[in-house]
Amino acid sequence: MPETTRHPITLQRMLRHLDGMERVETRRDIPYFTSGGVTQGMDIYYPVVMPDSGAPLVLVVAGYRDVGVPLTLGCRFKEMELSISLAQLIAASGMAAGVYETSEPAVDGRRVVAFVRDNAQALRLDRDRIGLWAASGNGPTAVALLMERGADLRAAVLSAVFTMDLEGSAVADAAAEYRFANAAAGKKVGDLPKDVPLLLVRAGREQFQGLNAALDRFVVAALDENVPLTLINHATAPHGFELYDDSPSSHYIVDTMLQFMRSHLGR
Repeated sequence: MPETTRHPITLQRMLRHLDGMERVETRRDIPYFTSGGVTQGMDIYYPVVMPDSGAPLVLVVAGYRDVGVPLTLGCRFKEMELSISLAQLIAASGMAAGVYETSEPAVDGRRVVAFVRDNAQALRLDRDRIGLWAASGNGPTAVALLMERGADLRAAVLSAVFTMDLEGSAVADAAAEYRFANAAAGKKVGDLPKDVPLLLVRAGREQFQGLNAALDRFVVAALDENVPLTLINHATAPHGFELYDDSPSSHYIVDTMLQFMRSHLGR
């Protein structure tokens, strides 16, 4: 698909850069699910140094349908430069990264986790070291996946995410407007696993109405449930600071997110 048909947001890369990240090994379009003659694929980005037991995997969660729907942005989630550069950054940090296509975000995340665990050896991955990474409207799908597959996960990083409505309807309203899956609707914060460390990054200058209010309520409820949660309030950051705020503070926080994942996916 010509780049001229793509929305400008799909061409925006992560501002944080590590030497060699564009040259990491990538295996593309690995089929993880087939139905009705349609196959959905995932791409895996591998670290330069591969452990003998397989690499830990950071799964970049997709919360927007991009299979079987018009591609309003001009490409699929795994083809966005955001997804590509994030996966490259994760791989350059010593972990594998996975990005995938989805027709049913709330279901496909579970399918990908199951596929990786069932085929870890062939994929050169460690089935017992899987983490989640999500931002923005991909948040509810990641929250739901944590609740449903917590036993298969080691850690999660959520950056400036919509979460779930504990009061009001801000997340539901945003999901309807921006067409992301409100996968955590109707679930309880108490369903979060108590042994999967969670890092939440809050953008202090968040532009999306109701996002931070919902996020703050989610944090309070998670702490009340004694969920192992770390919160970073990036006070000067806008939504999507990883793409738009080229500051030392933003780079430091991205590095902290990567270190958090490395620490919890390590042996």
